[in-house]
Amino acid sequence: MKSRLILTVAASALLFALPVAAPVRAQTAPAAASTAIVAPPLGFAHRVLPNGLQVYTSRDASTSNVTVQVWYRVGSKDDPAGRSGFAHLFEHLMFKSTENLPTETFDRLTEDVGGFNNASTWDDFTNYYEVVPANHLERLIFAEADRMGSLVVDADVFASERDVVKEEYRQSYQANPYSRFFGLFVPQTVYESHPYRRPGIGSIEELNAATIDDVRRFHATYYRPDNAVLIVAGNFDQAQLDGWIDRYFGGLTNPATALPANAVVEAEPAGPREATFYGANVPLPVALLAWRTAPYGDADRAALTVLDGVLSTGESSRLYRSLVYDKQIAAQASSSPDFAQQAGHLTAYAVMAEGETVDTGLAALRAEVARFRDEPVTDAELAEAKNELIADVLRSREGVDDRANALGFALMWDGDAAAADGEVAAIQAVTAADVQRVARRYLTEQRMITMRYLPADEAHPPTEQNRDVDAPVHIADLAPAGEPAVLLPEDQRAAIPAAGPESDLSTPAIADFRLANGLRVLVAPTAGVPLVSARLSFDAGARDDAGKPGLAQMTAGLLTQGTTTRAAPEIAAEIEGLGANVGAGAGVDFTNVFANAPANVFPQTLALMADVVRNPTFAQEELDRLRDQTLDGLRVQLSQPGPAASQTVGRVIYGDAPYGAPGGGTTTSLPTITREDVARFHAEAFNPGEATLVFSGAVTVEQARALAEQAFGDWRDRPSADSMDAAAAGPALAPRVVVIDQPGAGQAAVVVAVRGVSRTDADYFPLALGNTLLGGGYSSRLNQEVRIKRGLSYGASSNLGVRVDEGVFTASAQTRNDAVPAVAELILSEIDRMGTEAISEAELGPRRAVMLGGFGRSLETVDGLGGVVANLALYDLPMSELAAYAGKVRNVTPEQIEAAFARHLPGSEASLVIVGDAAQFIEALRAKYPNVEVVPLSELNLNSATLR
Repeated sequence: MKSRLILTVAASALLFALPVAAPVRAQTAPAAASTAIVAPPLGFAHRVLPNGLQVYTSRDASTSNVTVQVWYRVGSKDDPAGRSGFAHLFEHLMFKSTENLPTETFDRLTEDVGGFNNASTWDDFTNYYEVVPANHLERLIFAEADRMGSLVVDADVFASERDVVKEEYRQSYQANPYSRFFGLFVPQTVYESHPYRRPGIGSIEELNAATIDDVRRFHATYYRPDNAVLIVAGNFDQAQLDGWIDRYFGGLTNPATALPANAVVEAEPAGPREATFYGANVPLPVALLAWRTAPYGDADRAALTVLDGVLSTGESSRLYRSLVYDKQIAAQASSSPDFAQQAGHLTAYAVMAEGETVDTGLAALRAEVARFRDEPVTDAELAEAKNELIADVLRSREGVDDRANALGFALMWDGDAAAADGEVAAIQAVTAADVQRVARRYLTEQRMITMRYLPADEAHPPTEQNRDVDAPVHIADLAPAGEPAVLLPEDQRAAIPAAGPESDLSTPAIADFRLANGLRVLVAPTAGVPLVSARLSFDAGARDDAGKPGLAQMTAGLLTQGTTTRAAPEIAAEIEGLGANVGAGAGVDFTNVFANAPANVFPQTLALMADVVRNPTFAQEELDRLRDQTLDGLRVQLSQPGPAASQTVGRVIYGDAPYGAPGGGTTTSLPTITREDVARFHAEAFNPGEATLVFSGAVTVEQARALAEQAFGDWRDRPSADSMDAAAAGPALAPRVVVIDQPGAGQAAVVVAVRGVSRTDADYFPLALGNTLLGGGYSSRLNQEVRIKRGLSYGASSNLGVRVDEGVFTASAQTRNDAVPAVAELILSEIDRMGTEAISEAELGPRRAVMLGGFGRSLETVDGLGGVVANLALYDLPMSELAAYAGKVRNVTPEQIEAAFARHLPGSEASLVIVGDAAQFIEALRAKYPNVEVVPLSELNLNSATLR
């Protein structure tokens, strides 16, 4: 992806979020719910151009946007031998120059008009996609055709993007100990002969081996009309669109060279296998079982998907209930069914809790999987899994780009557009007997692969990636490169089509009323997918932890862990049976409880949400369990440079003030939190008179009023003291330069931080727009300097970080350890420029579009709209701000931005926080900053402003 994480089976294998912030995922055994949830058909028209290009289009007049997507049937399985990672590297290069488009033009055509673009490399295909205002559609059709037909790759761009991919490799697989296991070691072990065993990212060595001629031949071979699918969805005129497609794509031709054969068939497993791997900075070991199963188009996929739902989806799933909740031997337990075009596999894994062994985890995993073979799943489990899977289909189709994605995946993996519309029916048709049958067919002891992932030590050094892997495609199989394309002189280039008439950003009307108990209710009805979202917000957060960091998040996490009428497992089962999402989280200033469900079961979902808010029991055993899970999560987070830096910034900027403490707690603060602390926080913070309830989605104002009255009308305030610290940010502190030393870190995190402003500050909009210019998006100044020009990072960005009191502005990047001084200097220099150099209107105009486009897209999903409305209410801003937003952004001048940065965010007040292997950069850094503080990660104390 251009963001640019490769989407393989491991992409979501271990996003180890703290448990207190995670929603309980959805499904009671309501038969009515399972039959009433309906996913509308995708409704695409299809035609084929004479050159073989497949075209799918779907008009939706309810949106002001359009998505253009081109899917190529070439992925990492097609990487030539000795060139692993090649398809992904090539994906990066596709965003550069063509004969008619100078480098980075795709960003000018998308980001600069309020849209976005991206791409992702999968095992079987690569997809490129954009979302833009509908009046820019012709421009994108022109641009996509141009890069299909005339990609330009020169030596400088090739070297720079290869360096960027190396930084992506370091960030994804060297800095993250668990990505190494799931992304590198698991696939190379599951598959013995298929090219799926090679990671999509490749290796540093094989990336270095790639040449420009290889790139050109790869493009000539695979990037051709008869190997591609064009998907367009959104607001357009069909006849006009057809004309544009014929005009720009119709003249493209295919090479004479046939596509290389690549259809390796894995032999059936000869017997069970085992493998053990070791990794640096692995805080908790992993036990994993894997089985090869079936490809995406196989009839058994639906049954395997439902089996996976029963096994690991939600807190009522078998793995969570057994390994995490009951036995408490795992910090996290889950499974992942990976269905690709030519093969598939299923993994079940456990990240072991502190002090637990991998062998204990393996025995527990085997026992849970054996249950599927030995006995049918229950009717309740089957209904829960189906309802959740079907509800997730709804959630995955809210936007036009979501619906286009659903079609693209079906075409690439199954080859049949009808497979996307048949998804719901296939899930509904699965029986308990089907689940048991596929378990007995695939998940046997004889087919099982057992893997252990353990911390490296002197006796067991870190396991190296296996690079001695052949592939069915070789460089010699690729088409000749032909005459290299070059960027034409400006007067010879085909002109980019002009944009059509611009449409105004439309914002919904918000109903605003209060119940008799003082609860404020805001309603934002929408048309479209039958989903409803509710968000109940309270004016209390981590700033109110009263010297016990983690208290607010612990309280939020415990809400779904038991009420006076429901035990935690009953709550999880009921949520999951409804196909709903219900959860809670605490930020710095606020706590939010949220619910999202299909409209037909939303009343039951809201009633459950009300119960967890009003009647939590905070049982001691649940507190103990959640605390242990959270501590394990913290150990994982602190093993990675990025999260460790993020948790340190607060202390550096705010010291011992309330804002300084890590919201998720520390390894020493969490054990001190008692049940009495949690109950007191709940009693003081969770009261209707200071709360706001926001409804969004498929709900009318009248329905919302009735639902609010039924769920919360008889709720009354309890006497409580205002625990808000009026000076949450504390006094301003002198800047610091802090290095957290993590020997052996695969990459370093660099964060520049400055004490910022509140959301209600008069300079909010100048600073927000300035931040978009500085570090908001691919085309921002920071990303241009750090990634695009120098290849020093996978990405650099900034965040305004507003709060109720003075917030914290941050700008950050991850880079190789030896490049830390250079990256820090680049970031500081760009921040300083914002307040000392004039900004041109020509540079600022596109960034306005970026900001407005992001805001507009946030209103297009029920959860996004609800979040925007809730934030306005939490900061005591009027609902009229929705309609006024665009005007306020457009009215910001360059002079206002420069003055606001000079006043609030001067580079001279910036602190620097770095986490990495200090031995590789400390001398160079100390030469610039003699007072640099070095704190070993093993001694880091986040309870103190001194960090010791």
